[in-house]
Parts: sequence; structure tokens; C-alpha cells
Amino acid sequence: MATQKEKDQESSQKKTPAKDEKASQTKTPKQNHEKAAAHHDQAAKHHKEAVKHHDSGDHKTAAHHAQIAQGHTNKAKKQGAKATKKYAETHSDQQS
Repeated sequence: MATQKEKDQESSQKKTPAKDEKASQTKTPKQNHEKAAAHHDQAAKHHKEAVKHHDSGDHKTAAHHAQIAQGHTNKAKKQGAKATKKYAETHSDQQS
């Protein structure tokens, strides 16, 4: 049977990673671009759905899909900005 000290140690090992560990898990520019592209694809799908619903007269559902598309677009823009920022930080000291 485990002692209280062993239980405490096991419990502390199961906790979420520390802030420093999370920082080391940041995405690379390539991963940011891939994520941005995926969000753009999702936005396009929802815009197409919005068009279908608009054409059928279901404006409430069309608006719903338009809002979802806007959310994906915002996420895509953020991912693209993260990639750009990483490029600027990495290559700002290099001459072209």
C-alpha cells in the first residue's frame, strides 16, 4: 500500500505542465501556416453553407454559418500573424 508521501508525489506528477513547459510547446511557423490554412478551409465551407441557406430563404441558418465562418477567419488571421511574428523575430538581424 502506498504511503501518503508516495500518493502526493504521484499526484504532483499528474498535474498539467508548468508555464515554462507550455512555452516550449509553441508552434513552429510551418505549424502556424498549416493551422491558418485549415481555418481558412473551414471558413470557406461555412461560407458555402451560408450561401445555400440564403438561397433557400433560411436566413437564420445562413447567418449562423456566416458567424462560424467569421470565427474561423479570425483564428486564421491570428495564426498567420504568429507565423509572421516568428519570421520577423528570427530573421530581423539578417540582411536580404
